[in-house]
Amino acid sequence: MTAVKTKRTRTAAASKRSAGSTTHVAIIGAGRGGTALMEIFTQDPLVRIVAIAEINPKAAGITLAKRLHIPITRDYRELLEMERVDLVIDVSGNQEIGRVLLDFHRMGVMIIGGASAKFMWELIEARIRATTEIERTLNQYQTLYKLYVKESDTAVSEERTQIACEIHDGLVQSLAGLNFKLDLCQELFKKDTAAGAEALRQTKAELKTAIQEARQVIVNLRPVHYDKMELIPALTNYLKSYESQSHIKTEFSVAGDEAALFPKTKVFLFRIMQEALSNVQRHARADRVAVQIAIGKKTLTATIADNGIGFDVESVSRDPEKWDHFGLRGILERARLVGGAAVIESKNGKGTRVLITVPLVEKEAGRNGKN
Repeated sequence: MTAVKTKRTRTAAASKRSAGSTTHVAIIGAGRGGTALMEIFTQDPLVRIVAIAEINPKAAGITLAKRLHIPITRDYRELLEMERVDLVIDVSGNQEIGRVLLDFHRMGVMIIGGASAKFMWELIEARIRATTEIERTLNQYQTLYKLYVKESDTAVSEERTQIACEIHDGLVQSLAGLNFKLDLCQELFKKDTAAGAEALRQTKAELKTAIQEARQVIVNLRPVHYDKMELIPALTNYLKSYESQSHIKTEFSVAGDEAALFPKTKVFLFRIMQEALSNVQRHARADRVAVQIAIGKKTLTATIADNGIGFDVESVSRDPEKWDHFGLRGILERARLVGGAAVIESKNGKGTRVLITVPLVEKEAGRNGKN
């Protein structure tokens, strides 16, 4: 019997060594906490979720676990018996489970529960509060936007609100995740120095990305070329940064002279491009996007076309929540505010094309002025 156990132990050890520095995680509890952990860990190449334990079939994370093809069990003890598990995280809030885990000891398996789990919950709750704050800010943004339709002088307030949303939704979330990963690195160093070092290296790389995001937010707030109101150089600079961060190949072509455009048209067109490209990065799953601008004597035409998964425009247009979530309402309203129009063309599996047309004869001067 001892020989059999020794053989199993060696097999398990060899299996873990072959997995490199990947940390195999099992989660007890698929409520809000378990759901948040799944969302965080599935984005991390150094972490693999091997199983979820949950007795409530209607728990919030069950659907997500099934979609991610993560094995689900009702008995948390099965997680403790798994050969390939490095870390067990208990976010069930069950005191009985907590007592069992407190007495559980197994070579190579780390348990996070109790005070550590409480700290993790604080991070999770911070994320939930941030999401709630984003929703609240977005509601304020919609209110400001309606006011802006009536009085275009409120543009600065509206744009600042959008930047605030970008900070909450992107940069703050990244920093919260990095904070959590640093704690995970600290725990890994206690168990496996090499795995801890690799996790720290990955965390440093993500920190550099967060720094880039912060810089991009600053650029978005006040693009360098806005001082001279040069649209094409501003877009060229933005697309270079966009391609670097999103890893989506961009193509940019321009025909005509931007001198025909008045300042407010340039600002609105730049923001429309930002919104459309942001949608490509967040929703399209594309690897290429083409941006074209044609400035004629009477009309400006701009298109943003991607090779992503596309969507059913008619279906989404009937759902106000999706219409707003995809940023399509903002694109259409911005185009209207400069006397133009925007058309969204898309089909499932066929990519998406956004077409903006803006008249440049008299209406532009009357609507925007030269200041």
